[in-house]
Amino acid sequence: MPVEEPTEEELKEFYEDPEKTMLKTFPSKKQATKLMLTLDLLSTHSPDEEYLGENAEASWAHEPVIYAAYERFKGKLQYLEGVIDERNVDVALKNRAGAGVVKGTLCWAAVKEFDVVISFGNKT
Repeated sequence: MPVEEPTEEELKEFYEDPEKTMLKTFPSKKQATKLMLTLDLLSTHSPDEEYLGENAEASWAHEPVIYAAYERFKGKLQYLEGVIDERNVDVALKNRAGAGVVKGTLCWAAVKEFDVVISFGNKT
């Protein structure tokens, strides 16, 4: 387990060769490759994925009750997207503002591409 207080030996090594000490903190090539692979797998969307509320089934258009329920559901999803948008820009919410914080947009149908490979991206 890492400790914040270095030992005398660690301090001596740091003073003698700070670059070597810094390089010890980086992951190995194997660890970095494994992390990049995992992040890529977790952030890749299936080409045939479908989002709730994006497209109505053709058969629903012929059933007014079903289509009305679908439209209400779609409206609620759009409302929730607005709530998330508001929360994403509220700097008072510490979990949504600051360096390294990714905006919550993963489940939106409007998110087609990722801005950064390791990011969830922004709503486009």
